[in-house]
Amino acid sequence: MNWEVIIKYLPQLSQGALLTLELVAISVIAGLILALPMGIARASRHWYVRALPYGYIFFFRGTPLLVQLFLVYYGLAQFDVVRKGPLWPYLRDPFWCAVITMTLHTAAYIAEILRGAIQAVPPGEIEAARALGMSRAQALFYIILPRAARIGLPAYSNEVILMVKASALASTVTMLELTGMARTIIARTYMPVEIFFAAGLYYLLLAYILVRAFRLLERRLRVDALQGR
Repeated sequence: MNWEVIIKYLPQLSQGALLTLELVAISVIAGLILALPMGIARASRHWYVRALPYGYIFFFRGTPLLVQLFLVYYGLAQFDVVRKGPLWPYLRDPFWCAVITMTLHTAAYIAEILRGAIQAVPPGEIEAARALGMSRAQALFYIILPRAARIGLPAYSNEVILMVKASALASTVTMLELTGMARTIIARTYMPVEIFFAAGLYYLLLAYILVRAFRLLERRLRVDALQGR
């Protein structure tokens, strides 16, 4: 193991790790916002409300992220209306293509997490809210969604960590995130073991930080719930 090479290229790998964090942070936050209405719709009792989000979720959960990334990055450029449209400066940028794809992809999984969490809320709590005179909307925003957030947080944390690892696919569309930067360095040094070892340590560090952060958040929410009682 050539530690001198690893130390030499740590600054460049750090830049790649920061880009990975930026990519994942935007994707999982935007994905959560997009998933909220879909998760609520998926928990509806009416089939016509569930149908559209079900089709969206079925597609994005049933196809690989790599295929979706290629469809967005290479596929959209085949249409003149896209190339001449106002969004073309963003759609030709690999960063925004990766953000869009990862957002759409993770939103499907988060929506299912939210659906399961909503359906896991004890019926007694919902009945108590209605007995206090709350409307359906009030019960949803003040009782069901906060309770569902606590229930679904562990699964959401797993999804965030999975997206950190899945972000490595962005290197296939010329992005110099952590894996892309590692591949670029390897092309210069011909030392794949050392560079991929260092990149793997970065991924481990990112995952560890996220795990600890979500555990603290879970503990905080649990304490708040106990104090509320």
